[in-house]
Amino acid sequence: MTLVEPSLRDAAIPTLRGRTPLDPGELLLSVLMPVYNEAATVRAIVEQVRRVPVRMEVLCVDDCSTDGTPAVLDALLAEGLVDRVIRQPANRGKGAAIRTALAASTGNVVIVQDADLEYDPADWPTLLAPIVEGHADAVFGSRFLGGPHRVLFFWHSVGNRLLTTLSNMFTNLNLTDMETCYKAVRGEIARSLPLSSERFGFEPEITARLARANLRIYEVPISYAGRTYAEGKKINWKDGVAALFHIVRYNLGS
Repeated sequence: MTLVEPSLRDAAIPTLRGRTPLDPGELLLSVLMPVYNEAATVRAIVEQVRRVPVRMEVLCVDDCSTDGTPAVLDALLAEGLVDRVIRQPANRGKGAAIRTALAASTGNVVIVQDADLEYDPADWPTLLAPIVEGHADAVFGSRFLGGPHRVLFFWHSVGNRLLTTLSNMFTNLNLTDMETCYKAVRGEIARSLPLSSERFGFEPEITARLARANLRIYEVPISYAGRTYAEGKKINWKDGVAALFHIVRYNLGS
C-alpha cells in the first residue's frame, strides 16, 4: 500500500478533523485589561504581559479608579507599554470594562488579563496553543487542574466549584473552573457575542454564550497566586450569590 505524501497528509488534517488553525505569524492577541484601583500592581503586570513573545495590543480600561491608577496608566501609555487607555465615566464593574475593551479590540484572539498579580501571562502559550493549532474556539485556564497555586481560602474554592458545577448542569460542559479570569477566545467570535453583564457576572455569561453557540471549548491548567483581602482582593460572598442569579439568567434567558 502506498503511503500518502506527508505534505498531502498534513494538508488534509484540518479538513478531516474540523481544525481551523491560525498562522502563528498572523496572530494578533488583544489583551483586555480591566483596571480599578490597581496603582500598586498594574505596572508590574503590564511589564509581565510585554515579556510574552507574541504580537499583541494591550487595551486598558480604567473603571473610574480613585487612587493613583490613572497616572500610572498614562505613564505606561507614554512609554508604549500600553496601546490604549480608555476611561469609564463612572465605576461600572469588571464586565462593563471588559466589554468596552472588547469593542475596541482588533485582534484575531482576545484574552482577559486582570490588573493584579494573581494570573501569570507566562501561561499564555499554553492557553493559546489549542486555538492556534485549530482545535478550539475558546480556551479556559483552570486553577484546579494541577497547576501551582498559592494556598488561600478553602470556602472560596468550595464556592468556585459549586458555581462551576451549577453552570455545567445548564451548559452541559465539563469545566473545572468556570470562574477563571483566563479565557482566550477567537476575536471575531468574542466580538459577536451579545454580552451585557456589568460586574462579575461576566464569567457565567460568557460561558453560557459560548456553550449556547456550540463552540469548541478547551480547558488547560494554569498557575494561580491569589490575593488576600488585605492585599486588595475585591470579589466577595455577595458576588458569589449574584453569580448564582447570573448562571440561571444567562442560561435560561435571552
